[in-house]
Amino acid sequence: MTKMTKEEIIQDSKQYSLFSWSAQGPMNPWAIKRGEGVYLYDFDDKRIIDFSSGLMSVNIGHGDQRVTQAVVEQMQQVSFVTPSCTTEVRAKLSKKLADICPGDLNKAFFTLCGTSSIDNAIKLARLFTGRHKIVGRYRAFHGGSIGGMTVGGDPRKLANDSQQMPNVVHLDDPYYFFGMKDLDNETKLQLSLEYVERIIHLEGKTNIAAFIFEGESGSSGCLHYPKGYLKGVKALCEKYDILFVADEVMSGFGRTGQWFGFQNHDIVPDMICMAKGLTSSYLPLGCLMVSDRIAAKYEQTPMMIGLTYNAHPVALAAALAVINIYESDHLIENARQMGAYVEQRIQEMRAQHPCMGTFRNTGLLGCLDILKNKKTGELISPYNGAGADLTVTNQIAGKLRELGLYTFVRWGYLFIAPPLTITKDQINEGLAIISEALKIADAALVND
Repeated sequence: MTKMTKEEIIQDSKQYSLFSWSAQGPMNPWAIKRGEGVYLYDFDDKRIIDFSSGLMSVNIGHGDQRVTQAVVEQMQQVSFVTPSCTTEVRAKLSKKLADICPGDLNKAFFTLCGTSSIDNAIKLARLFTGRHKIVGRYRAFHGGSIGGMTVGGDPRKLANDSQQMPNVVHLDDPYYFFGMKDLDNETKLQLSLEYVERIIHLEGKTNIAAFIFEGESGSSGCLHYPKGYLKGVKALCEKYDILFVADEVMSGFGRTGQWFGFQNHDIVPDMICMAKGLTSSYLPLGCLMVSDRIAAKYEQTPMMIGLTYNAHPVALAAALAVINIYESDHLIENARQMGAYVEQRIQEMRAQHPCMGTFRNTGLLGCLDILKNKKTGELISPYNGAGADLTVTNQIAGKLRELGLYTFVRWGYLFIAPPLTITKDQINEGLAIISEALKIADAALVND
């Protein structure tokens, strides 16, 4: 087969395919040839340090051939069976996930991706409870399907507002109450949870099937739940017999220094939505983990959800290999240790960069606020900013690319979420590039 040049790859990709969430004309995709560990390499053999693990998902790093071997071995046996059949890898992975998950979360329904896990959680919650309303957060993202986009509040959904799924209610995060400087934290938490309970009553406590919350916030800026908040919301769900669904698509599988983000908040949900780190994005796979209580209803009653690629054996083989790597290579422990090191280094960088605002981080899921005004805390670009608002943001992103670092720079946020395999030396390498790019924001800082 004739090898293509980098220019041909980019040209044909743009001419014959569509890129998500983007105007197609200005797209200038990075043509990647291979990946190894925390690094990607383009077709000029330029080394790029991946500081966002792809889409916060390549948790074990790139190019681990243990996963390749597991996938090849499975394909040599059988590549596909219908969902009514089963395989050895289905049995092994399902049991492994039941062992990892806390409480009575023992039943795995395999999907294709994160958003299909969310969609099936919505359907199953409505079927199980006989109720119709779903509660989500404005500052959350749950995928690109109509259901996932509607339950989330990420502004990428606004162009599809006319197509939204009915019977979805949104909550604001509790920052309004926690911004009240004359109140103690206990009172702020109480007011936040009273607001949630008030919404439950206003919407009809017997109409709400489920709350869907991220275990830890991701692409909205890694916004932290105040201590006790998620536990309080879960208690309200129990009080009114509402299911609690944890979206662990981004925060799951070691990303936050625990198997799942919700484990940082001392709760056990009724369902867990998984993807991304489940296979470290080596192959597409999602999973909806369901409690025994929910599953029991369908022992003799048909469970009316399904998809062609439910329990696809090749994807399951990748997932089983990846989970074994988390354990054998102690990656979750490394995520905690390296996350603490990132926080230390970020603190040291503040002396150089007045543009640096709050750094919110859990394990290796972090986001740095880049400031326009140090006194007011105004971000370099406003939430959902566009056009000229993004001038400095785009300059920072361009400098990072020029210097060989891949990560997300969104509005006034710079994400730091490298693979869980990362070392201190590699963290220093990436942060040195970020430090260089932040000089652009330092120069644009408004002092008044």
